[in-house]
Amino acid sequence: MTGKNRYGNPVPVSDLATGILEPVLRKRAGISIGLVQSWEEIVGPRLAGTSRPEKIQWPRRMREDDPFEPAVLVVACQGVAALHLQHQADEIIGRVNAFLGFQAIGRIRIVQKPLTETRRRTAQPARPLTPLEKTRLERVVEGVEDDGLRASLERLGATIIGQRK
Repeated sequence: MTGKNRYGNPVPVSDLATGILEPVLRKRAGISIGLVQSWEEIVGPRLAGTSRPEKIQWPRRMREDDPFEPAVLVVACQGVAALHLQHQADEIIGRVNAFLGFQAIGRIRIVQKPLTETRRRTAQPARPLTPLEKTRLERVVEGVEDDGLRASLERLGATIIGQRK
């Protein structure tokens, strides 16, 4: 893999990594990268900091015509989060199934173990815009009729431009 698509345009490294890791995770843990990456949106920031999905255990089917049975989602968590996770299990199952698009998960199995800390990148404050950048930004959003939307777009633009060096 060269890091470029077939037209020679650069491809984000995250897309390349996802392309490599997704089949491995599906085969070894029965889980998708999307579920792992979206865990915080599914369970909320409080539980996401102390838990993570480990794998999906699908029941064995002896014959091709056996009825579908939902899987078990194995979630690793620190001891403190286990009780919270257990109390919210039904809601989490519903959210995971909504994320996956079908009734894939029937129950959650909690495995208590220490999780490695993942450090979050702290956002660097945006630098102040130069007068020329402010003028350009105002020209870009001047056609937006809604005052609130225009102000939001200006703030977003100022943040994006202010983070560039």
